[in-house]
Amino acid sequence: MLVKFVFWTGASDFLVGGLTIYGAISILINGNQAPEQFIPLMVLGMFLFMAAACLMWASTDLVRRYPIVFWQGLVRLTAAGSILLASVNGTAEQSLYFLVAFDGIIGATYVVGSMKVTNSSFLACLLCKDSS
Repeated sequence: MLVKFVFWTGASDFLVGGLTIYGAISILINGNQAPEQFIPLMVLGMFLFMAAACLMWASTDLVRRYPIVFWQGLVRLTAAGSILLASVNGTAEQSLYFLVAFDGIIGATYVVGSMKVTNSSFLACLLCKDSS
């Protein structure tokens, strides 16, 4: 079950990465008011492509490749936590609130799943140590 979850949630990063790159390119084409966002959005889009490929690859052998899944879980939990913190002082756009649940659930599943698959502690996973 975890293998399919990692594979398909990882594959979804291709879609998000593509939309991010599309947004970056549309800034240049449409003469958007925020041209300084082009480079960060292009890099983020490619990072999402890399994350998708790595997660799909990691899903083929979770026991040996769990650090990719575990650390991607921390990335997703950071995204969810950042939105929550920004919402406290009103700087988070309401359109981002759905990511708290979406990335929070996926991130927690990746972290807990990695610990269960490897029978390792949080610290051991954080340090990329296997249980053997």
